[in-house]
Amino acid sequence: MDDVLAQVRQAAPEAISGNRLRTLYDNRWQDDGVAAVLRTPIDGREIAQSGRIDVLTAGAAVRAAARDHAMWAATPREERKERVAAAVAALQDHRDLLARLLVWEIGKPWRLACADVDRALDGVRWYLGQIDRQMLGRTPLPGPVSNIASWNYPMSVLVHAELVQLLAGNAVIAKTPSQGGAICLTLAHALMTREGLPVTLLSGSGGDLSEVLVKNDNIAAVAFVGGRDNGGKVAAALADTNKRHFIEQEGLNAWGIWEYTRWDQLEEHLRKGFEYGKQRCTAYPRFVIQRKLVDKFLDVYLPVLKSVQYGNPLERDDLDFGPLISAAKADELRSKVEEAIEGGAIPLHRDPGHDAYVGPTALLAPPGRSRLRHAEPFGPVDTIVVVDTEDELLAAMNVSNGALVASLAVDDEDLAQKLARDVQAYKIGINRPRSRGDKAETFGGRGASWKGAFVGGDLLVQAVTEGRPGERLYGNFPGYTSHPPTP
Repeated sequence: MDDVLAQVRQAAPEAISGNRLRTLYDNRWQDDGVAAVLRTPIDGREIAQSGRIDVLTAGAAVRAAARDHAMWAATPREERKERVAAAVAALQDHRDLLARLLVWEIGKPWRLACADVDRALDGVRWYLGQIDRQMLGRTPLPGPVSNIASWNYPMSVLVHAELVQLLAGNAVIAKTPSQGGAICLTLAHALMTREGLPVTLLSGSGGDLSEVLVKNDNIAAVAFVGGRDNGGKVAAALADTNKRHFIEQEGLNAWGIWEYTRWDQLEEHLRKGFEYGKQRCTAYPRFVIQRKLVDKFLDVYLPVLKSVQYGNPLERDDLDFGPLISAAKADELRSKVEEAIEGGAIPLHRDPGHDAYVGPTALLAPPGRSRLRHAEPFGPVDTIVVVDTEDELLAAMNVSNGALVASLAVDDEDLAQKLARDVQAYKIGINRPRSRGDKAETFGGRGASWKGAFVGGDLLVQAVTEGRPGERLYGNFPGYTSHPPTP
């Protein structure tokens, strides 16, 4: 895959010098910052370097983005649509290279890497057809939108959001994730800026740059996707401001099983659930099961678990997942598994793997004091909790104080709907999984899994535009309407 970097140089020579990625701000690619090594999780090799900028440079970049924003917001919508459509066409022309970069940089199997790129572009095409309706009576925000996202979906989460924000009339700023995806994002932003889109791409420590990318007065909105620790810090920084924000944090998404017999249907969902090693915000790593159904569940679940294929995505095309994002993250996950077992969890299946690779693992009854009991593992490790009453079922499903999605496997749909009312998740599937969703479907979270405005469909455009005076957006923090429309 070493030739991939050469292909990036050929496709976007302005954005990369040798093996060093450049920084994009003030409408120019610049050689700023201290070199930081980027490694592939596939084998740990160095694949490129990024330039980690300091606070002063970030401040200059934000001020430049604010100047760009004023001009872009005044650009007629038809011209904005034409430029965004041209950027989507350019990204489509480089679709396979963008996908190969996702395989190389973050270890996605080819099929899932292609899906990440396709989902981003298909989603933006939908907004191109809807934006005239969505913008009726609305105007862009008074300043650029700052985007800080995790590494797992560079295209379908980060680039997708940026292009919709641009379509709505806002300049955008993005920080490359520290752990992966920087080369893919560099190529994508080179193609976007060639079409005259006001985009800024910076690299650096989230902790160092947060003061500028979150608090700076020029920033009109902050979009964050990541863990609860960092998300909590961003939310705290914005607590006393009126700044728009949508902060997606992890939650322990649970699948509750109660008075259920449709095991053949569940089997189909279980295998798909291991895609990308459950390194995604809508994965289901917790199963809460009625005691009398445990044997039936395991009859279906364990064969699926043992059939899951993982390994080097450069060597095989039929894998369910490849490595975790780094060997350090894999070691951390292995440590959590051992901690839970030492505390009393029962290992039903264990594959510790090696280096950045961790195989599918299942633990029964994780102890209350273990990290796996209350927090999302963000890896291919499932925990199973056995319950005897409906109240215990709900308590176990809500153990992480809010989640993005949840599902209930219950034969009686009326009972399932009754239970769903007390599950603290934004989207709840009845006998099916739920996902983030694109296009017309909204997205958010409950409890500590989300802070700020809900997004997706019309709500994404509303979150980055202004409407009538006194308008209250849908979301879950003070000043916003607490109850979203039915997803």
